[in-house]
Amino acid sequence: MILANTRGRLDSEDLHLVVLLLGHGSAAHQARFEAQLAAEGPDALLDHPALLDRLLEVRGLMQPSPTLFYYVVVRHLLRQATVDDRELADYLAAMLLEFGRKDRAFRIDWNDDHHHRYLVDIVADLQVTEGERRFRVMAHLGNFTLWLSGLFPDYIAARRLRKGGPDVEYYQTLGRRGFALASDHVLADHYHLDGIFRSAAGRFGHIRQALNALSGRLLFPAGLQH
Repeated sequence: MILANTRGRLDSEDLHLVVLLLGHGSAAHQARFEAQLAAEGPDALLDHPALLDRLLEVRGLMQPSPTLFYYVVVRHLLRQATVDDRELADYLAAMLLEFGRKDRAFRIDWNDDHHHRYLVDIVADLQVTEGERRFRVMAHLGNFTLWLSGLFPDYIAARRLRKGGPDVEYYQTLGRRGFALASDHVLADHYHLDGIFRSAAGRFGHIRQALNALSGRLLFPAGLQH
């Protein structure tokens, strides 16, 4: 199960890099940020307006961990899309990290043998499954639609042009449905995901736009985003 746990996975090396990047070569500034980290915890530093650009400028041996990189990018782009929700950013960063591994984006979970390459497959699965797996299918419907429409809108547009496939609004409708169903499931509270799924359902369009910005800036900078 994908959980909102990227912030909790940041270690001392991640936070040391944040201090170095924000200090920008100034020992005095670094000392100030270290003191702030010790007194307030990492959230204020992770939200610092300069951090995203500094992180994207990193070259050489001082490379950020994937966990730090994805959390900061998602958190800052969400805020730019008027979604100021740390828990949601935490969850979405974890989802992107998970979906970036092998064929995880096409599975309900790592130990699930079914591959779902099309939305109709996930919807069909939702109609016939029960128990905890049904909850996981609901969450996957939200995750998969958000991942595909957020990071690969040109793929959706191209399929619609060539084969009459569904448009982005169709993905958005199903994604909202998946997250809304998951938010009401008893297991959502067990995994501390009820509020996150409810927020994802209500702000799906804004989140998708933030992921479009991520895709356009980092994955396909020359592509046309929608």
